[in-house]
Amino acid sequence: MAARPERLREIVSGNPGCPDVVIDEVQKLPELLEVVHGLIEEKVGRRFVLTGSSARKLRRAGVNLLGGRAAHLSMHPFMAAELGDEFSLERALRHGMLPVVMGSQDRESQIQAYCGVYLKEEVQAEGLVRNVGNFARFLEAVSFSHGAVLNLANVARECQVKRPTLEGYLSILEDLLLAWRLPVFTRRAKRELANHPKFYFFDTGLFMANRARGPLDAPSEIDGAALEGLVAQHLKAWCEYSRGKNDLHYWQTRSKVEVDFVVYGDSYFYALEVKNTERIRPVDLQGLKSFAKDYPESKQILLYRGAERLRRDGVLCMPCEEFLRNLKPDTFPA
Repeated sequence: MAARPERLREIVSGNPGCPDVVIDEVQKLPELLEVVHGLIEEKVGRRFVLTGSSARKLRRAGVNLLGGRAAHLSMHPFMAAELGDEFSLERALRHGMLPVVMGSQDRESQIQAYCGVYLKEEVQAEGLVRNVGNFARFLEAVSFSHGAVLNLANVARECQVKRPTLEGYLSILEDLLLAWRLPVFTRRAKRELANHPKFYFFDTGLFMANRARGPLDAPSEIDGAALEGLVAQHLKAWCEYSRGKNDLHYWQTRSKVEVDFVVYGDSYFYALEVKNTERIRPVDLQGLKSFAKDYPESKQILLYRGAERLRRDGVLCMPCEEFLRNLKPDTFPA
């Protein structure tokens, strides 16, 4: 194919009984997009499915991205509802929900290998960074920002790289679909809000594989970030899999009153707070109650590690595992 991309046209023409044409890792041979474009224009009656793990190479090459002729869909890690009885909250918090990891007999080794493959094959082989060691240190440093407001100056100082280099590293993570940033909810704002996004790895297992642990690292802090990240990846998948336009944000005032997630869409307006605790304290509800004052149209949900579903001070408190198991596209378990 690399020597003669037009060979794809011959294969399609020679197999009229095959309705679907699947091309995996299409970013490794962008020239195929021109051939696909031509076949679509000729209305050959086939469905083309093009998959890839990076858009960076395609954008840099300035190739035909099939604008207006193809639907863009995202594939996320498993959702709990997809796994049914096979879902385990504890395992998901430890190893994440990537199919390649969940199908392994040794999930710990598999997630470590997954990180190594990306460092070696995607980053080093494509020449995305000059110093892979610096990039590896960056991954560890930025893991401390998982589920937190991203402070670029602090991360740059921690991994000892200049800020422009750090911004380039972040761009690489996002282009490789390994991380994403969560914006602030600012619609009809009634008070001054934070203006920096929060940062998340796309899967909790990736966070756990890169997060350093030692005597100064409280397990509760790491577990709390893992739980919030697990909810984040489920909500992001839900927004993209559900019909209609649904956006995910967080909310934080300048005085640090915060709500972890805001789901805003055609038919949905939810504020969610995630707490890694089995008992609910009054302070745990403060952010949601403040948000409700500014947005009385919203519904407030507190997710926690307890076993009871209850309503307290107008806030629905729900076991986190129950919420994740029942979160399905076009259905919100509230």
